[in-house]
Amino acid sequence: MKYRILFVSVVVVLLSISLISCKHVGFDNESESSLPFDANSIDTTNLQKVRFLPYWVTTAQFAGYYLGKELGFYKKYGIDLEIIPYQPFYTSTDLIAAKEADFAALWLINAIELRESGVDIVNIAQFSSRSSLMFVAKKSSGIENIEDMNGRKAGTWSGYELQPTTFFKKFHLNVQLIPIGSTNNLFLNDGVEITTANWFDEYHSIINSGYNPEELTTFFFADYGLNFLEDGIYCLDSLRINDPELCKNFVLATAESWTYAFSHPDIAIDIVIATAQKSNYPINRIHQHWMLNRYRDLYFSSGTTTTLLDKKDYMFAARVLLESNLIRQITPYENFYKHYTKKIAP
Repeated sequence: MKYRILFVSVVVVLLSISLISCKHVGFDNESESSLPFDANSIDTTNLQKVRFLPYWVTTAQFAGYYLGKELGFYKKYGIDLEIIPYQPFYTSTDLIAAKEADFAALWLINAIELRESGVDIVNIAQFSSRSSLMFVAKKSSGIENIEDMNGRKAGTWSGYELQPTTFFKKFHLNVQLIPIGSTNNLFLNDGVEITTANWFDEYHSIINSGYNPEELTTFFFADYGLNFLEDGIYCLDSLRINDPELCKNFVLATAESWTYAFSHPDIAIDIVIATAQKSNYPINRIHQHWMLNRYRDLYFSSGTTTTLLDKKDYMFAARVLLESNLIRQITPYENFYKHYTKKIAP
């Protein structure tokens, strides 16, 4: 894999933002914060309207976007950001395909499937560098090693069976897949011995339900050669070609916003909670802090991040989809991933 340009400015933004004091208003418990820019000096007369689509409800897994909108990071880059509320009957893929969203956060395998279906999307930044997906089992069930899963029942989310199926196939395990909803109830009530979980979400909920980490056995997919990358920023290739400066500015603003959120978690969580409450969505502060901390681990799993989509990670996910007959062909990496420069050729 060859990269002619590593986008150094994103790395610098993510690793060493110089902070100055600025008044922060709107949250009672944090009246003062240090922003890396003077919010009062931003020219808001010619902002470009941009619509961004998260793939789930308002939680800390999207804290960088909500914080960036609230505190002016996107405005700093000339963007008037609208975050499209999650709608259960409309997916990220639906709305970006219909051009009702300019940018969307997508998991890599979903984006590859969408591209192969005929929607000409491209990845312009890959923030997640490690899969958060894991299996969780109770040690009381006798599951402490991979081979102990054989002959058991595993709860998997409907529509997200690909990674669990790939895991069991790789290790030649005969495991019955049981569809589960958005709760851990079947696992907690011993309806299944294994359950699928995200490290930043369901795993913490299981602990909060009364289990100590020492009572659980965990299997991170990334530790077993199944690192299906998650959050990347995607847009239609036509937008990338017609407005490369907007693509660059959106990624830069997002990088700065996430860095600030990780450095100021209380402010970030305040903003997430306030945003969720506007939609009457119940939210737990302790759980949101856990989620934000785990996202920092996922985004900076090696201590740094460059927003680059590694070719080997892309090809691995694409080959699994091809072998599973979920796509008919693999889009060339160079066509799928477009790490922008100031000038982008079609």
